[in-house]
Amino acid sequence: MSIFAGTRRRAPLVALLAADGISRTGNAVTIVAVPLIALQIAGTPLATAAAGVAATLPLMIGGLVGGIVVDRLGFRRASILADAASGLTVLAIPVLAAMDALPLWMLLVLVFLSNLLDAPGSAARNSQLPELTELADAGLPRVVAWQATVSRTAIMLGSGLAGLLVATAGAATAMYLTAGSFAVAILFTVLFVPQVELDVDEGERATDAGWRALTAGIRFVVRTPLVAAVVVMVFVTNAIDTAGFTVLKPLYAESLGNGGAELGIMIACTAGGALTGAALYGFIGDRVPRHALYVVLFLIAGVPVYLAMALNPPFPVVAAMLVVSGLAAGPINPLIDSALLRLMPPAIRARVLGAITAGVTAAMPLGSFLAGVGVTAVGLTATLVAASVLYLVAILSTSFGRRWRGF
Repeated sequence: MSIFAGTRRRAPLVALLAADGISRTGNAVTIVAVPLIALQIAGTPLATAAAGVAATLPLMIGGLVGGIVVDRLGFRRASILADAASGLTVLAIPVLAAMDALPLWMLLVLVFLSNLLDAPGSAARNSQLPELTELADAGLPRVVAWQATVSRTAIMLGSGLAGLLVATAGAATAMYLTAGSFAVAILFTVLFVPQVELDVDEGERATDAGWRALTAGIRFVVRTPLVAAVVVMVFVTNAIDTAGFTVLKPLYAESLGNGGAELGIMIACTAGGALTGAALYGFIGDRVPRHALYVVLFLIAGVPVYLAMALNPPFPVVAAMLVVSGLAAGPINPLIDSALLRLMPPAIRARVLGAITAGVTAAMPLGSFLAGVGVTAVGLTATLVAASVLYLVAILSTSFGRRWRGF
């Protein structure tokens, strides 16, 4: 194969990863800007909370019902349409704000609709990875590690750009960047990403209709022991990590007596470690036993950090633990994705990805609520210990047995 032929074979995969990264950069801007816009409109913390619900709830709904649309339309077409629709709803926010015609309820509706379309768009891009990886003659573990690295870089870049734009032009104006990012992602997809051809049995297509079609992804997750075990474990750990991000870590930083200034350092340590860990996994791939690596990474990523904050050592010790935690967390998503994508039937791949997304995100709001209740009832230290113990129990109770042989 010539160099030019190899480049042509890799171009669709590179373009897909670029489109995904650009889209996630815009999403990161939204995460920063929307709560500030809500606060500017209503002036109350409840408005910020409402914006958070409007941003997270549709991810679960879109994951459950959007997958069948993606599977029916085709991955490439669904990706383009989802980005276009999300871009238009996002664009309406700064336009209406500039006209002084953006009440809080309208902001919440637009945010809800944009995020409702975001989950199917993400599923559509992820669904193309196996075929484009094969076309590029690259290993799937390495490719999903590249995707995780691009994703984490995009989130860090988008958050930084959002902070700069909010400071210089205002929160609503920053949303133009989000709309523009969706437009660029569409351009990359249209120009460089082909429609993938799936090896799907026509009989399977014929019987895949109605309610069975809508619930195919859920049924696959429930009936596949390995996938179900992963979803249950990540369901619990996501709830704990969300509680840590939204409640426990901010309260710990506040308890240090510097007005919570250490929280920024904590987030940076975790994000930097995770970015490095995802990149390193691209080099490791399948050279390490997958199941053993999975268990060890989860143990390091979750258990020690909450114990360290509970023991309250000097802050640099906690910061170092957060770096180590991030390093362990970075490879987890590509490790899971590369294992599960191999198991998913191509005809329902987007529905399975949507069902998994809905399952692992369903408990995230509950985690924040329970953390708040726990801190109020028994205090921060006891709640941190409980988080560490629950993390350990979730890992040990779901990560072993014959179902993991296919991992």
